[in-house]
Amino acid sequence: MILMKDIIREGHETLREVAKEVPLPPSQADIDTLNKMEEFLINSQDDEIGEKYGLRPGVGLAAPQINVSKRMFAVRVEDDNGKEYYYALINPKIVSHSVEKSYLTSGEGCLSVDRDIPGYVMRYSRVTLKGFDKNGTEVKLRLRGLPAIVFQHELDHLNGVMFYDHINKQDPFHIPENAIPIER
Repeated sequence: MILMKDIIREGHETLREVAKEVPLPPSQADIDTLNKMEEFLINSQDDEIGEKYGLRPGVGLAAPQINVSKRMFAVRVEDDNGKEYYYALINPKIVSHSVEKSYLTSGEGCLSVDRDIPGYVMRYSRVTLKGFDKNGTEVKLRLRGLPAIVFQHELDHLNGVMFYDHINKQDPFHIPENAIPIER
């Protein structure tokens, strides 16, 4: 079981590396890692289990965050309509995206960052993502709103990018024209 002590924090070199592609079909070790990452998200979203083990609630976890520099992540999030986006993806990549941007009005947080960082993180409003599931089967997702933001946040981890790298340094709360606010 992954605990908070297993999640590396900002400043750790693995968080700034570009993670390596995962050979397909995935090895049992890679599948086991993804299963543990999914289990962490389920546990972290369960108030009782989260409190018992001191877990911060998370909607996504990338392999580099547990010091495994491989292109995989798990996401467990729902959109405004209650549609579930529960995925464990290998070698995900954005194949198309909107010009339009969106951002979380509450700002973004990260299990690897133990401090509040004020500012808006601009993301693509809509993305089409391709990757592979634990069976090595291709998955194609069209995402918008909160799920699009979460998937982009996790994908950044695979490229050594932290969410605060996207915050405007001169004006952290700058909102570009036509950017869509997402309430969370």
